[in-house]
Amino acid sequence: MFAQIGFWKERQYHLDKMTLNELVKAFFQYYAIQAYLVAGVIATYYAITLHVSVLMSLLAAVIAVVVYPLAWYILHRFVLHGNYLYKNPVTAALWKRIHYDHHQDPYDLSILFGALYTTMPTIAAVTLPIGHYLDGWGGAASAFAAGMFFTCINEFCHCIMHLSYKPKNKYLRKIKALHLIHHFHNEKANYGITNYEWDRLFGNYYPDQTQLDKSPTVFDLGYTAEMAEKYPWVSKLSGGVSHNGPRERRKAVQKP
Repeated sequence: MFAQIGFWKERQYHLDKMTLNELVKAFFQYYAIQAYLVAGVIATYYAITLHVSVLMSLLAAVIAVVVYPLAWYILHRFVLHGNYLYKNPVTAALWKRIHYDHHQDPYDLSILFGALYTTMPTIAAVTLPIGHYLDGWGGAASAFAAGMFFTCINEFCHCIMHLSYKPKNKYLRKIKALHLIHHFHNEKANYGITNYEWDRLFGNYYPDQTQLDKSPTVFDLGYTAEMAEKYPWVSKLSGGVSHNGPRERRKAVQKP
């Protein structure tokens, strides 16, 4: 059902070379986004057929959306930016796919999207208990649907942040600037995507990159040559370790 079709079939895209229209076409043809939308529609239908309380279902959906940024913050800061996944041969490939590759090349659209086998279970684990507590399985379905649809919004905003495009919306411009600090200046700042309130609360919010030093590990997330010698699995899968930005790496590859 979710095969790579049309815009994605046997092609690769870099957001620094794409237009907004090209992004929209690619976004809705990507299998993970299709999966989120289909799952969201199915969950919504399931909630409606159970004749659940409209008020409680809406409350479950709202709480799921409110909790979502906290879950993302915790996962992003302590798991994806932790150093234990690459130290284990069982989880090294997982870490490479879901975050290391994205920091190596933040413009590569194919690795910007979260891996479906990690995102779907995580969203379910966060939203289903909330909804079920409030209104049984109907509430769980409502909360899960909200999580699916909000993930699509979150992913699209994430794409915009790396697109060569200046958003007209003031809030989008603001969160784009914050996210680019995380990717190109210091990876220990601004862990949020569309919501940075948890960064404010826990002291990771930096609206101005001059407030902190440039990180030498902003592209490799601490997986240095020394770490690669001790824990070689990610390096072997990546064909080596690179500490340069994506454009510099592309230029090096293109040289005769």
